[in-house]
Amino acid sequence: MKIKICGITTKEEAKILNENKVDFAGMVMFFPKSKRNINTESAREIISVLDQNIKKVAVTVEPTEEQIKIIEKNGFDYIQIHGDIKEELIKKINIPILKAFNVRDMKNYDFYRNEEKIKGYVFDAFEPGSGKIFDWRLVREIPKDNKLLLLAGGLNPNNVTEAVKYLRPDGVDVSSGVENENGIGKSPEKIKMFVENARKADR
Repeated sequence: MKIKICGITTKEEAKILNENKVDFAGMVMFFPKSKRNINTESAREIISVLDQNIKKVAVTVEPTEEQIKIIEKNGFDYIQIHGDIKEELIKKINIPILKAFNVRDMKNYDFYRNEEKIKGYVFDAFEPGSGKIFDWRLVREIPKDNKLLLLAGGLNPNNVTEAVKYLRPDGVDVSSGVENENGIGKSPEKIKMFVENARKADR
């Protein structure tokens, strides 16, 4: 069971991820609408602290070619893309892509499924980062292939067990579900509980 903690904004949060031996750390880039958006300098600082076994993921919304180049230069292992991405731009990306889907853009699934550079999918809620869940049956109906399937959207320490047992995804992805009660920063206790519950459910 792969664990991805998304919306990392500080080196202190990176250390919590190291302690819990998660698999992916997501950082929101070039999307100022998100309260979790960070600049390149912050991303570099976080990457310098993260354990080398944790894959670093730049989380973006319809990035430009220039933004993709910046991400590649700064040590990210993956780029996660929300929204549409043109075929000609995919060809120019040199790191593995995680394509994020929500209920609205599932119609394009087959196109991305056949794209070799896309190594995995993140199935998210209607409003990514909102903490709201969606109908998991939508994911259950999707034919499995050899790409990574990560479930996101409204997961938290209390419902991740049910999600893993119901869907058996390759991994789970959480952001707001492990934040402090005031919505600022990540909670070490919630991250620990989320990781433990997800891995226990997968046994």
